[in-house]
Amino acid sequence: MTQSDSVASAEPRELVRLSTDALREFRDRERARYEAIKARAIPFNLARGKPATEQVALANQLLTAVATPEQCWTEDGNDCRNYYGSPQGLIEVRRLFAPMLGAPPEQVLVANNSSLALMHDAVVYALLTGARDGAAPWRDQHRPIRFLCPSPGYDRHFQICEQYGIEMIAVPLTGAGPDMDEVERLAADPAVKGMWCVPKYSNPTGETYSSETVARLARMGAAGDFRLFWDNAYAVHDLTGRSDRLDNVLDACAAAGNPDRALVFGSTSKITFAQAGLGMLATSAANMRWFVSRQSTRTIGPDKLNQLRHVLVLRDDAGISAHMEQQRRLLEPKFAAVQEVFKARLGGTGVAAWTQPRGGYFVSLDVLDACAQRVVALAKGAGIEMVPAGRTFPYGRDPRDRNIRIAPSFPSADEVRAAVDALATCVLVATTERLLADRGVNA
Repeated sequence: MTQSDSVASAEPRELVRLSTDALREFRDRERARYEAIKARAIPFNLARGKPATEQVALANQLLTAVATPEQCWTEDGNDCRNYYGSPQGLIEVRRLFAPMLGAPPEQVLVANNSSLALMHDAVVYALLTGARDGAAPWRDQHRPIRFLCPSPGYDRHFQICEQYGIEMIAVPLTGAGPDMDEVERLAADPAVKGMWCVPKYSNPTGETYSSETVARLARMGAAGDFRLFWDNAYAVHDLTGRSDRLDNVLDACAAAGNPDRALVFGSTSKITFAQAGLGMLATSAANMRWFVSRQSTRTIGPDKLNQLRHVLVLRDDAGISAHMEQQRRLLEPKFAAVQEVFKARLGGTGVAAWTQPRGGYFVSLDVLDACAQRVVALAKGAGIEMVPAGRTFPYGRDPRDRNIRIAPSFPSADEVRAAVDALATCVLVATTERLLADRGVNA
């Protein structure tokens, strides 16, 4: 099963079916509950997928992994304290993360902490110098350049496009990835040069792209310098004992005759230390030569001592799996708390639907149309920090004003339960207000 599960309740208490008087009474009870929450003024943060202190502490061995000069040397006898080696990073660290990225070590680059920085650079290099050696710069081919943006999606992807004047086209998600009929239709436009993808445990919907979706993305008609920005940020971030299967996009593109189509990104930001980890790129041999030739004018090379630390602590693919199992055990109760509270408070009301992700860092909540901004404003008033409504869509505009992203990783499970209970109250206040307004009742 590749689509994220939906939670619903059979309890027959749909708010839309209540009489106007009963609905007004319900709204007044929830408003009173909301005012009591505001009076307590307990701050909660559900805004960003920030690892909890206990999660980053699982990697504390990194602090002492390289503690003496003798430990600074690589397997080929070079000193990581000095200028040394390939701009692609240590061969040891590329071997370590090659299985996670789905590429041989020679087609892997490991840089400093941010995969977002690598995505940014790849976009800028393509805009200024072309997306492959000998190709015309994107900026010289079409005005404007366009990107496809499966939505709801990751706001920082969209901000890169907005920063550089790239026009964004929202594409709906189906539960198994983007609507491929729409993607194939849009990608036929030669001005469409890229597409953002979070293919496993998508941010924020939690879905994993199906085999059919991956195959169609690999073989569809598109410009020769069209690129899939394949941000596989949650490749090993399971919330259950079973990992979703995601097909290898590099293999699929090669088999379809488009070997240079995909740029695969990953990082250790939610594996070890969030801002002291490693960012990664895997792609075709030709794309790697293209990227390295441009990156070499930007930096002499990444922090290889930090790369060496990660090799010594994580060791191999089995070591990564064991480490991520510890992460899963810390996260699972928090995501379970979200499900428990939403089912109790919102199940069967007919005013909200939410995902039950099997991995990743987020729960996606949809409320009634034209209500998400009101929910988030109420939450802010109650001390709950949320990502602004609309941020999961290009330009920060959700056309239906209904999607809200919830990140339960940082607070404790008890804090998550209290915060989500308060958020559910905000949902019920906002949506009953809307239902009453639709009936002409404004007070």
